[in-house]
Amino acid sequence: MTIDINKPWDSLRELIERRSVKELLVFFDSLSPQDTALVLSRLDEDERTNLLTIISPEDAADLIEDVSDEQAALIIGELTPVEAGRIVDEMSSEQMVDVLGKLDTDEAEEILQSMPQESAEPARTALNYPKDTAGYLMIPDFLSYEQGTSIAEVNKDLQANQEIYRTYNIQYIYVVDSKSKLVGVMRIHDLLFSAGTSLLQEIMIQNPFRVSGDALLDDVSESFSQHNLLALPVVDRDNVLLGIVLPLAVEEAKRERTVKHFLWLSGIVGGEEFRSMPLLKRSSRRLSWLSLNIVLNIIAASVIAMYQDTLAAAITLAVFLPMVSDMSGCSGNQAVAVSLRELSLGLLRPGEILRVAFKESTLGLINGVLLGILLGFVAFLWKGNIFLSLVIGTALAGNTLVAVTVGGILP
Repeated sequence: MTIDINKPWDSLRELIERRSVKELLVFFDSLSPQDTALVLSRLDEDERTNLLTIISPEDAADLIEDVSDEQAALIIGELTPVEAGRIVDEMSSEQMVDVLGKLDTDEAEEILQSMPQESAEPARTALNYPKDTAGYLMIPDFLSYEQGTSIAEVNKDLQANQEIYRTYNIQYIYVVDSKSKLVGVMRIHDLLFSAGTSLLQEIMIQNPFRVSGDALLDDVSESFSQHNLLALPVVDRDNVLLGIVLPLAVEEAKRERTVKHFLWLSGIVGGEEFRSMPLLKRSSRRLSWLSLNIVLNIIAASVIAMYQDTLAAAITLAVFLPMVSDMSGCSGNQAVAVSLRELSLGLLRPGEILRVAFKESTLGLINGVLLGILLGFVAFLWKGNIFLSLVIGTALAGNTLVAVTVGGILP
């Protein structure tokens, strides 16, 4: 069939109606990940559900891999727990946690209960940790052997399970004791060039660096920077090896956090928003911010109302009010942008509120005074009233100081 490049979703609807699995797979193979996300967003809920039940769970998982985690969670949430479980079971362990983590806790648990225990348990363990922690970011796909295992036995296991291990991101081999507690790590180089009779405990690096499952994102990121590792082992309080964290997962989590902060500052709370989301969900996310904004504006209006007699006597003040508000708002946005950029580059940590407040308040005081003098001078030239110019200049200086300080610490 001919695909309309301007509206490929119309062609997709026709294929869904015909239930042509082969043509559906060819259709999606011809699309880029961006186009895949686009056409899926143009389908309604019933059409997406039909699509994912027509093709195999493995193909459905590959398809969902091309869209964002938020959109993937939206699509998975439209299915029954059993249908969703079949697809989620075909995902990589990392994507499984990312997608299920976007769903409500009860909804995610229903899907996990419909899956095989060996697939569901690692994801359930990760989801029990708070987001932006090592436990949440870890993956269970790693190689570990008891310390009494020989090199020959390791090689034999690698050969026997090569199809499974082929999908792993193997950087190190971890050595544990009989209780699965981490005792050492071994490089692939050591595996290749050690005698087959050698035991892991003889050639392993003892007491390797590790992080706890509760370690925060910034601490994990700093650990990668300081130790120059390709993977970090994650342990529980008893030093039992749970999984590993990869640098890419940390960077993606930091980018996602930055996007979330940007959306929050733009008035979009609760995560990313897509126009394919349910209308009421989108409405509630926006109203939560807009409702608060109404309250803030009422407070601001009430302050002006308290001085309406003064404004009536000096109408010039009303002319300068929007200028004072706009200038201080611009200054605040500058501080917000700098904080977001420093956070994204790892130059700023969330706990450094006092440091940021001091630096921004100092800058805000300098800029506020200079801008206040400038605007006050303009007011004096216009009206020739020194008292009026002092009021306007002081108002701008104070507003700028507060806006810059709050803007700097808000992210």
